[in-house]
Amino acid sequence: QVQLVESGGGLVQAGGSLRLSCAASGLTFNRYAMAWFRQAPGKEREFVTRVSRSGATTYYADSVKGRFTISRDNAKNTVYLQMNSLRLDDTAAYYCAADNQMVYTTAAGRYEYWGQGTQVTVSS
Repeated sequence: QVQLVESGGGLVQAGGSLRLSCAASGLTFNRYAMAWFRQAPGKEREFVTRVSRSGATTYYADSVKGRFTISRDNAKNTVYLQMNSLRLDDTAAYYCAADNQMVYTTAAGRYEYWGQGTQVTVSS
């Protein structure tokens, strides 16, 4: 049974930092590209960032470029999201997702497995 378990969310002031983790089990981790999505109340789930199977290639939404960094540790079956310079509009539930296709996509429907999400709330 595949499980993706996010952790590290919480309440942070604007300008602060958080580091999210997503621990994967039940799949061959290094055969999956991993991504982070987020969903704010009343909004659609949106792509945040993606990392390739090896970790060599990353992609970012324009809204987080230069502030967020995705990384992975294949030995630990874990993907990370370092979030710096957080803004009020970064407030959302953050989800990690796994895609066994090599072709880059931001479409949520293309991702095979999902975690339950972790809440990030940025306050002023």
